[in-house]
Amino acid sequence: MAINMKYVFFGTPEFATIILKNLIKSRLEPQAVFRDPKEPVSVLIEKLKKLKPDLAVVAAYGKILPKEILEIPHLGFLNVHPSLLPKYRGASPIQNAILNGDKETGVTIMKIDEEMDHGDIISNFKFKISNLDTYELLSKKFAELGAELLIKTIPDYVSGKTKPVEQDHLKATYTKIIKKGDGKIDWSRSAEEIERMTRAYYPWPSAYTFVDLKSKKLNLLKIIEADVSQEDKPKTGTVFLTGENELAIKCGKKSLIIKKLQLEGGKVLLAKEFLNGHRDFIGSVLK
Repeated sequence: MAINMKYVFFGTPEFATIILKNLIKSRLEPQAVFRDPKEPVSVLIEKLKKLKPDLAVVAAYGKILPKEILEIPHLGFLNVHPSLLPKYRGASPIQNAILNGDKETGVTIMKIDEEMDHGDIISNFKFKISNLDTYELLSKKFAELGAELLIKTIPDYVSGKTKPVEQDHLKATYTKIIKKGDGKIDWSRSAEEIERMTRAYYPWPSAYTFVDLKSKKLNLLKIIEADVSQEDKPKTGTVFLTGENELAIKCGKKSLIIKKLQLEGGKVLLAKEFLNGHRDFIGSVLK
């Protein structure tokens, strides 16, 4: 797909790499790629003025770009955002969609302005969230779908066929930067909430707890994969075996079936494998 237009690409993590590779495959190759959000603004301005791009595309660049940069390409900056804006503006839209138990999410192509995820919408695409989706899986889905949507959107946007539409700012919701402490499990919460944590925070920071074992005191234990059980008998935080001999932990409501787990620094193990070396885990009370 050849277009008589010059553009530059801004993006840092794997999410951006997937999008960039797909754009290049579709013959939408950028003039230049900017991957370092720590690069000084003055340097970026100088480089962009020399390149004189018509358009810039951004995917998870990790930096809010100032007005002086946004004004350089006459067609502006387009951003690939992994949510249905104005819902979930900010740094962690994918994690929040999983944490909140959303059944549907999407990807939005928007025009960047000086406020965070505030600009006009160019196009979007909706899709369903599976109850097996993790942050890692959804991020890859978003990247593939975001690239597909960009490939369809850019020609129409450049030719003027697609007109930007202002967001409904009164419906905006915001997400924060995920920190290590967000993964700490509060066992008084429901099993459904904690199970969603295991998917939203995989692979980082992971949903984790602390446990004392004979081999070592105060181990950080990551819950990698889990399911929900209706069992509601032991004290909250108690580790037990269900009637089907499954490893479980009592939550504020219902219980969490543990399928895979990992001691910090160790391998990911199936629950049965873990118990072979840590039978003393059963009966522990986690807090």
